[in-house]
Amino acid sequence: MMRTVMEVNNVTKIYSAGKKKGGSDLLVLSNVSFSIEQGEFVSVIGPSGCGKSTLLKLISGLIPKTSGYVNISPSPNNIERNDIGFVFQDAVLLPWYTALENASFPFEIMFGKKVAKERRSEIERLFAIAGLTGFEDAYPHELSGGMKQRVSIVRALSYDPQVLLMDEPFGAIDAITRESLNNVLLDIWSKTGKTIIFVTHDIAEAIYLSDRVIVMGRNPGRIIETIHIPLDRPRNDDTKLSNEFYGLAKKAKSLLELRDEA
Repeated sequence: MMRTVMEVNNVTKIYSAGKKKGGSDLLVLSNVSFSIEQGEFVSVIGPSGCGKSTLLKLISGLIPKTSGYVNISPSPNNIERNDIGFVFQDAVLLPWYTALENASFPFEIMFGKKVAKERRSEIERLFAIAGLTGFEDAYPHELSGGMKQRVSIVRALSYDPQVLLMDEPFGAIDAITRESLNNVLLDIWSKTGKTIIFVTHDIAEAIYLSDRVIVMGRNPGRIIETIHIPLDRPRNDDTKLSNEFYGLAKKAKSLLELRDEA
């Protein structure tokens, strides 16, 4: 039986205009609710300005909610660890640290250098899964954009969170590299068993990666539908050529075109 690891219940976010003359409060998200099962890969798509990135920041606690709640079930293995990992749009690696040092940095900050050294073998294992073996001692300026983002994924996994939040991590990467990184991400996901919430503007990317796709509309930001993705796994280039894939993409596109302003 699957275990629910996250519940988002009636989450609303309002940015207050304060006392500025002529200003008005901005309702960014309105009553957003969904749950995530352990090991699920769920993507969030929607037009610009619908609050996708804001939603991830609310889940992670980076910004406060106006109302509603987010409940993350403690990991059965270690209830005291930080159970959220976050991969941002830009890798933002420390230029004076090697790739391995960058990946180990959050764990080192949380648990100290001694414990971080003891975890080196696990981070090296993640490097291997991400296709980064041999680049442990490389500095950021020696890495391609795609490799930097892979380091950032390993970094987010360094302290073994059970939920990984990803905010358009491949948005600034060329199309060919992006397709390759999608497959790398699926490999990491299948081998680590993490629960992933992935924000993207790319409909095909969302369908290819996900078990479910949450479609959001704007004015205000809200969920308009959740699409279940019954495509067989593992997925490959043939998946994208199937009639079923085309039908799911067409449905998502239609929802975005017809209802994002509703």
